[in-house]
Amino acid sequence: MIRRSARGVRESMRYGLAFYELDGPLFALESGRRHMSLYVAEQDVVIKHKEALPGVNTARSFVKFSDLNRLPLDVVEKIVRDSVAARRTRAMQGSLPTQAELLKLWAIKEEAAQVPLPVMKVTAAKGSAAKSTTTKNGLGKAAARSAAKSTRTAAKTPARKAAGKSASATKAR
Repeated sequence: MIRRSARGVRESMRYGLAFYELDGPLFALESGRRHMSLYVAEQDVVIKHKEALPGVNTARSFVKFSDLNRLPLDVVEKIVRDSVAARRTRAMQGSLPTQAELLKLWAIKEEAAQVPLPVMKVTAAKGSAAKSTTTKNGLGKAAARSAAKSTRTAAKTPARKAAGKSASATKAR
């Protein structure tokens, strides 16, 4: 709906949020566990439409909703269109907010919103000495060999055989 209503808006992902940009951040969409939030850079537009939308926080300039089916999309579309018009006017005047100002307005801390790095545990096999040299993917050679060996072993074991072993282990207890 944002792409359709706001022609020329560019999408990007930063800080774990979907950003929609037109001469800088215009909207950010955050997905929570039981809700979603649409952050709007043009605070005046949010204040103008606050009566028509439940879950509006005018101080932080966002709309929080838990059920998309209950969200009046026609009002959200008006907010999107009005925000684009307001942003184009501000761009001509040269008074665009910076990303840091918007994150402060939306009370989003850069550190808290960043996507965590993937964690990969690799254990070295007993009896092999781990060396400090690294491979192309950043793993130690011993750790890379161990990871490759465990992958090959897991691929060779059929799922039925593994399921049968766990069932017989349960019966033995």
